[in-house]
Amino acid sequence: MRILLDYRPALRERTGVGEYVHELARALVATAVEGETVTLFSASWKDRLPPDAVPGASVIDRRIPVRALNLAWHRLEWPPVEALARGASFDVAHSGHPLLMPSRTAAQVVTVHDLDFLDHPERTRAEIRRDYPALASAHALRADHVIAVSRHTARQISNRLGVPASRVTICSPGAPAWPRRDDEPPEGVILFFGSLEPRKNLAVLLDAYEQCLARAAGPLPRLVLAGRAGPQAAPLLERVGRPPLAGHVELVGYVEPSRRREIYDRALVLVMPSHTEGFGIPALEAMTRGVPVIAAGRGALPDVVGPAGRLIDPDDAAALSRTLEELIGNRSERDRLREAGWQQAARFDWRETAAEIREAWAMAIERRRKDRG
Repeated sequence: MRILLDYRPALRERTGVGEYVHELARALVATAVEGETVTLFSASWKDRLPPDAVPGASVIDRRIPVRALNLAWHRLEWPPVEALARGASFDVAHSGHPLLMPSRTAAQVVTVHDLDFLDHPERTRAEIRRDYPALASAHALRADHVIAVSRHTARQISNRLGVPASRVTICSPGAPAWPRRDDEPPEGVILFFGSLEPRKNLAVLLDAYEQCLARAAGPLPRLVLAGRAGPQAAPLLERVGRPPLAGHVELVGYVEPSRRREIYDRALVLVMPSHTEGFGIPALEAMTRGVPVIAAGRGALPDVVGPAGRLIDPDDAAALSRTLEELIGNRSERDRLREAGWQQAARFDWRETAAEIREAWAMAIERRRKDRG
């Protein structure tokens, strides 16, 4: 089986989608079956995909502006990937997002991480606002198979995009290969890990933390915000620089993948108050490393966290504040959640994800064959 995987989401700073694509490629190579080849596709005017980005995978790297190629692919469905691959052919062309990679002969597979762009396009960047809400349903219906990263997203794909459940396969991220951490950092922090964007609901986290500060009788763990800050984060950055938050909030910025474990090792607790998440990789990473999780009881987070975390209403800053205080002040509860987190994280394995992806590819190829008679 010859697979072309769109690696562009992982080309630069890897957030959730990029991390999924990169780790999936690694898992596919590590579990490669006889006769299977994985080729990573990238196109950018200035950023190059190294030949060894994923050892064992082939690379196609074209010097084409990202926006120009996306416009041509999304709106004109041209050029086919075979032309960009200079005549090479593939059995599957797998997109890392909801819109198709045009192909003459390959079965087409798309990945849907979440559908927040349908209800809240204002939370997304301009290119997603332009194309995803208008095109996602048509592309998903035309795809030979659709990958969902969680049960929550799979339900949305069927309910919102109209794709039959038989053409949707759930392929969740796997846990990182990190050892268990049995101890707590001596000066643990309250950690948020993710892009500093409106969908992450950081205003409620800051409100809750301010309430904790106002009631604290002694020192309160610092709040650490780790993640890339885009233009929409300007009001948040201004807020943390003035009282009462000034001096209590640390902005880390984008964290390179090689340093992610270090960030979790500083944490007493991870907080994910997102309006919605298609999966929530930071919650899984935190549990893997033994960090208790407080998460919004919406989207996919309840499925990911399971019984290993505390779920809160992301619209209720007072409830989040009280949960933070309870967990920070209760070592035995943190120990309980740490143990539960290890057990929950063990349910997510990249090797199983790779096997599920291969089953989805096989179904996509069969559907493509039947459609062509």
